[in-house]
Amino acid sequence: MPATSSLDRIVIAIDGPSGSGKSTVSRRVAARLGLGYLDTGATYRAVAWAALDRGLDLEDGAALTALATSAVIEQSPDPTQDSVRIDGADVTQAIREQRISAVVSKVAGNLDVRKELVRRQQEVAARGRVVIEGRDITTVVAPDAPVRILLTADERARLERRARELHGTTDDAAIAATHDSIVRRDADDSKVASFLTAAEGVVEVDTSALGLDEVVAEVLRVVAERVPAAADLLERTP
Repeated sequence: MPATSSLDRIVIAIDGPSGSGKSTVSRRVAARLGLGYLDTGATYRAVAWAALDRGLDLEDGAALTALATSAVIEQSPDPTQDSVRIDGADVTQAIREQRISAVVSKVAGNLDVRKELVRRQQEVAARGRVVIEGRDITTVVAPDAPVRILLTADERARLERRARELHGTTDDAAIAATHDSIVRRDADDSKVASFLTAAEGVVEVDTSALGLDEVVAEVLRVVAERVPAAADLLERTP
């Protein structure tokens, strides 16, 4: 998508590893600018949930591809409302369960599944007025977006954030319980997606020592630099 001075066609592409804060930040940025929001990771989780629900072998690439191709996946574009459905089933909460986190990389690592889901994500990007976040958004889904950002954080910061989210504490036991879901998943996903280093033209924001409000402010600053209409909106509605 070519650069734009208007919010009508704007796409903000945000990548980052687990625990970098990309989902929360993306929702806040979308709400602030009056844009839609797409969590691409939820699509892979929804397919993983459906595969387990139907008793599919996650090593059966053809079966997974057939499922991803035929599935009707619906996500609310409202950044303040989390809603995910697949073939009519409400899986908003279910796809966040540990059993899904443990296997979603097998779904995301299927290149044919990725091709189908990326195609759908690119359709959303083509309509514009959206913040899209995930693993390879800045390089594959929306490489021509006027705003492309990679959120990063050191491993300890990411582990603490996810431990706090999942266990309500950052003690040693919680960190240990969280380690595999962060480090292993990122290692597995990095084999098929680019989200650990910033590609050319992508702005990197290290969130390790920043609070949520600070990260949101920094992302909005980058958006305002790249899209004059966004700068005007932010000035009018502080």
